[in-house]
Amino acid sequence: MKKIRVVVVDDSALVRSLLADIINRQVDMECVGAANDPLVAREMIRELNPDVITLDIEMPRMDGIDFLGRLMRLRPMPVVMISTLTARGAEVTMKALELGAVDFVSKPRIGVADGLSELSSQIVEKIRIASMAHISRRVAVADKGVMVGGQVAAARPAMTLVGRVSTEKLVFIGASTGGTEAIKEVLTPLPADFPAIVITQHMPPGFTTSFAARLDSLCNIAVREAINGERLLPGHAYLAPGGKQFRVDRSGANYVAVVEDGEPVNRHKPSVEVLFRSGAKVAGRNAFAIMLTGMGNDGAKAMREMKDAGSYNFVQDEASCVVFGMPKEAIAHGAADEVLPLKDIAAALMTKLNGLSDRFRV
Repeated sequence: MKKIRVVVVDDSALVRSLLADIINRQVDMECVGAANDPLVAREMIRELNPDVITLDIEMPRMDGIDFLGRLMRLRPMPVVMISTLTARGAEVTMKALELGAVDFVSKPRIGVADGLSELSSQIVEKIRIASMAHISRRVAVADKGVMVGGQVAAARPAMTLVGRVSTEKLVFIGASTGGTEAIKEVLTPLPADFPAIVITQHMPPGFTTSFAARLDSLCNIAVREAINGERLLPGHAYLAPGGKQFRVDRSGANYVAVVEDGEPVNRHKPSVEVLFRSGAKVAGRNAFAIMLTGMGNDGAKAMREMKDAGSYNFVQDEASCVVFGMPKEAIAHGAADEVLPLKDIAAALMTKLNGLSDRFRV
């Protein structure tokens, strides 16, 4: 069996030793090198050609974010961030995901040996997922457009919708590994009067606040974490808070958010299954569903339930996914109406909605 070759990059000798031991205990992976800073790592990567690297953020000579940015421009490869993270660290982690990191693990601030031991199953699972990820070269991203060849390209113009469609329709989005950038790709072209959007992205507590704030700064619509009991309004996207279950209910003619401390579903909290199942129950023909990149099968069955209830469903295609797990399962369950490259999903959704808008034009 071919083993997953991993290079560990961390300035702590203890952490390098602990991570190497965790990796080497797995039958399907091996730590082929450990570097104490990015400059050493750069030479090690050239020499050893690993399948995955684990990367700390705060290191001497060059921090992990600078190194990650250069790596993804010059030699794209799967990276799992393993770092001690604070409130500021959540924002830095969002930046790492934007630059192309596949996933992250929060390293304990105290009791490192015991803490990493407790996280060992999570660490090796994320390394395995990263080894299967589709990684492409990244360009720098600017807040109002995309940096291409040193120049900022203008953001795509947003379309407009008729008000009646905005108030009666609801869009459901589910994603996991690679989803932070995929969600951004879908949301940024949408107009300020777009129907309400509800989103579940697999993410632990402490990170969804920063993720929502980042999206809000980039989008025409307002993006925020969902609050229990609030009415879901057009022109807004609502993100499941990390560590909570999020679903939609009705209060009279209005859609409302339900955020609760429920049990994990498909091992996830928040779970796409929970959100999509509520869409089948309360939105029916008024719903659109979008399944984006992610590992596993969370949400696939419920997406089929949505389709059976009358929703129209888009699924991201394999070529544009970081991990073609959840989309593949949704397709296998017969849940997809259209399978599209990520770059085409927002436009296809707008086309579908504008077709509905034509019915109400005077």
